[in-house]
Amino acid sequence: MRYRILAVMSALLTVAVPLLAQSAREQIALGDRAYADRRIDAAITAYVTALRAEPKNYEALWKTARSTMDRGVSLSKGEPQDSAFTLAERYATAAVRANPRDAQGHYLLARVMGVRSMGTSVMTRIRYGKVVRAEALEAMRYDSLHPGALHVMGMWNAEVMRVNGASRAFARSFLGADVFALASWAEATRYLERAVAVDGDRIVHHLDLAAVYADQGLTAKAREQYLWITRAPEREPNDAAFKRRAADRLRKP
Repeated sequence: MRYRILAVMSALLTVAVPLLAQSAREQIALGDRAYADRRIDAAITAYVTALRAEPKNYEALWKTARSTMDRGVSLSKGEPQDSAFTLAERYATAAVRANPRDAQGHYLLARVMGVRSMGTSVMTRIRYGKVVRAEALEAMRYDSLHPGALHVMGMWNAEVMRVNGASRAFARSFLGADVFALASWAEATRYLERAVAVDGDRIVHHLDLAAVYADQGLTAKAREQYLWITRAPEREPNDAAFKRRAADRLRKP
């Protein structure tokens, strides 16, 4: 009798594992369709459901991180946005643990840390910046042309250059952040132009490249990017907001 029970349990487990895997795959597919339709909340729900079936499913983890990050970007500054970014960081960290040899998890961790640092004190931004750069470079170790990682590296250079020179010098002297001496507007431009070349349909690449051009006084180049954005189709959840931002920049003298 005991052996019959063990045999039945073994058979049930053999069946249950593929069913759970299938459920996770199906939910990821549902999330992908929702994400493609820019239904971000539905996408998050599907990916989280997949994680209930397979808590360490790498694809579900990084896609939940990406979608939660996108949801946070759409929110106004405050507790709801902070909570979304905290969750995105948690999922991205879990994704890196689940598969440390893939670019996507490292890129998303770099992305969320970079966005979370914006609007904080200079010293906090500098501390975050060390992690952001390290994770973006790790992503590029596994995919040298990863457009998201290229974008993050471009923004890392830009954000360091936006910190005043005295604060950068302080970081090098007292925080051991010699790496900040490597930042430049030329590198910010190079990385973001490369992101546009590799993944030219993404509005956000053009938007941040335009801002970097503007910071350098390259008004005509910035305007060219903003005009491209106004004509571009919406493909991702926050593209409508990005298009409005570009239109606002064009209205300013």
